[in-house]
Amino acid sequence: MMRSLFSGVAGLKTHQTKMDVIGNNISNVNTVAFKSSSTTFSDIMYQTTSQASGATANRGGTNAKQIGLGVTNGATKISITSAGAAQSTGDALDIRLTDSNSTNFFIVNNGSENLFTRAGSFYIDGNGNLAMTTTGYLVMGWQVDPQDPANVIKDTVTPLRVMRPENLTSAPEATTNANFSGVIDKNDSQFSSSNGYIRSFTFYDNLGYSYTAKFAIKRIPDEIPGEYNGKFTVELSAIYDSENNDILANYLRDGGNLQDIFGENVQTTSAYEAVANTYSFSLGGLNEITMTDSSTGNTYNYNNATQTFVNNADPTDTLTLSAVSGIPNDKTVTGVSITIPAGQTSTNILNITTQTIGYELSFDTSEGFLNYAGVAGNKNLMLNTALLGPNKADAALSNIDIDFSKMLNYDNGGTSTCVANRGVQDGSSMRGEGKKLGTMTGLSVQNSGKIYGSYSNGNTVLLGQIAVAQFANASGLEEMGDNCYQTTLNSGEFDGIGIEVSADGSSMNTGQLEMSNVDLSGEFTDMITTQRGFQANSRIITVSDTMLEELINLKR
Repeated sequence: MMRSLFSGVAGLKTHQTKMDVIGNNISNVNTVAFKSSSTTFSDIMYQTTSQASGATANRGGTNAKQIGLGVTNGATKISITSAGAAQSTGDALDIRLTDSNSTNFFIVNNGSENLFTRAGSFYIDGNGNLAMTTTGYLVMGWQVDPQDPANVIKDTVTPLRVMRPENLTSAPEATTNANFSGVIDKNDSQFSSSNGYIRSFTFYDNLGYSYTAKFAIKRIPDEIPGEYNGKFTVELSAIYDSENNDILANYLRDGGNLQDIFGENVQTTSAYEAVANTYSFSLGGLNEITMTDSSTGNTYNYNNATQTFVNNADPTDTLTLSAVSGIPNDKTVTGVSITIPAGQTSTNILNITTQTIGYELSFDTSEGFLNYAGVAGNKNLMLNTALLGPNKADAALSNIDIDFSKMLNYDNGGTSTCVANRGVQDGSSMRGEGKKLGTMTGLSVQNSGKIYGSYSNGNTVLLGQIAVAQFANASGLEEMGDNCYQTTLNSGEFDGIGIEVSADGSSMNTGQLEMSNVDLSGEFTDMITTQRGFQANSRIITVSDTMLEELINLKR
């Protein structure tokens, strides 16, 4: 009879323990990444009052006579492999682990040892470290390889100090490529001006200082009037620094050659019709060009040295080449000739050869695409800005390869749309455009755990990678409180290095947290059965006490 009292007490204790577990589960129903626990009962032991006997030829065997001595808490099992639902937070440093084949854990350090957690609510502490918001424990991972900044060194995990001083800025890059693209229309009025069609682009040196290169695109007059030649020149006009100083002009003033920076001597011969229909040209003695003005009867000989027409009767009466042919005064004239048609003695056309420092752009006159830039077969030209310094002994500027292949020569209603930009298209991104010094504008975490910094100059830089831990028996981890676990003899050891979360198809999802996996409906059901079990065990004690009381009353 006394055994039943102690069995009842054991039942009360075990059901009380189960109620403690249920209470803990329910109290943590909103705890981030909390894992619910459950209890399993087992009987304690049995008192054997009679051993079992075997059967004989004349008599059957008997079973053992045993009396149970109560119940105990056989095990408390944590449901650690069951993931909680996702809770959206929108915070880039809130990370939820999505498991594929194994249960993953973040690795954190409390200053003396590595612990493990599923709670991915992180922030950047005062030292720039990625840390847990609840405890301040430092998140562990792999550092960037200094020899190959695009990758990490998967070695022993260390704290991820993503906001260290050197990560707050992104180094500038010198511009190494540029391009011209769009339509140029020969009928654009800008081509008839002395300045030409002006285009410019901004570029950077290795220190992040900006410069502006200014170009002029000019049309080469047709060799034969009325027969379009599809030819233009592109000339470098100026290069300004960020303080609007023309460093190209300074270079030329100091004895530099423009051809060394951009361009070559381009000789072009074009036909210019006399500005007055009374002018005619013929060859005089010694093949001199003689101009006759039929309105006055005066004759003029061309003086190549002064580039003027001199009146044979009055040397003080001169006419400039520009006044006779209409050629702009800013042209550098290197030669003048005439071609007299067969059967005639004169012509009203002057063939004038001019020289510019630049490159020729030749377009296909039937299709409009660029044939070449500079020389046949070439569509890229080099701008040798490295010669401009600013410190010529240790130049911060790099030479710029300019691509002209995207230029087109079409009729666009007299309007040209050609533009110049730094960089060239390389797939979905720009290559060689150069960048100024960038300041960090944000952090992002990829599904693989790699942490990238975004900068104001458009750069995205790898800052480290969050490592995870996996265990042979994750349920064997010991709960330490604060959503953290530590290894035990039954969980398996942590090797100190960790693995990449995507190694088995798992991932990290930012802007989300893992919710508690507590099932309230199941907990309330367990609460009911636990309550009834406790009541039933209390009745064992009550009834046993009543029976003892009856036994004592037998003496009365």
